[in-house]
Amino acid sequence: MSTILIIEDEARIAGFIAKGLKAAGFTSHATASGVEGATLAVHGNFDMVILDVGLPDIDGFEVLERIRGQGVSVPVIMLTARSSVEDRVAGLEGGADDYMPKPFSFEELLARIRLRLRAENPQGSQSATQLSHNGLVLDFRTRKAQVDGEWVDLSAREFTLAETFLRNPGQVLSREQLLSNVWGFDFDPGSNVVDVYVRYLRGKLGKERFETVRGMGYRLV
Repeated sequence: MSTILIIEDEARIAGFIAKGLKAAGFTSHATASGVEGATLAVHGNFDMVILDVGLPDIDGFEVLERIRGQGVSVPVIMLTARSSVEDRVAGLEGGADDYMPKPFSFEELLARIRLRLRAENPQGSQSATQLSHNGLVLDFRTRKAQVDGEWVDLSAREFTLAETFLRNPGQVLSREQLLSNVWGFDFDPGSNVVDVYVRYLRGKLGKERFETVRGMGYRLV
């Protein structure tokens, strides 16, 4: 299981990322301090760093400089509210592996995390490339599902929603949890998009697999 360091001073965003990572099968540790984050990245045993640019003590560019200055090659994805090309170039030239502007969807961040981790470990195990439960398989290389031996095409949202269920089999997941994980931290809690996409999954992967738990949410049985 990969462990990810989150260096982010906005508690809401850090919590959103941590919750999504947990649902996706990762462990994480968060800090709001650039100084502490740089120390943890250098001396801790992390598989990836998610690094905000706008930190209260030292900014993300200096954190990155300290990490790379110690010869640490851990993958770094930078997050920023700044949208200028100069900032993106500065981050990438400073040694960042990827760069994401805020606001962002967790689905996209998760895809980029997996891409970078696969690049670090190209000979990863089967468990890193597939998830399976009760005759249902998700393949991260093809982004397709296999149902009792038959391959099924899924949209990006359908795939991420199905993945969330497969990482939590038998667990009741609320609409709010699913919205946060799949649609991002700016989701509308009054939206019925989860119900719509669960209906899509039922149609493609089997109605009997996704149980409605009245007043609570959905469960993969």
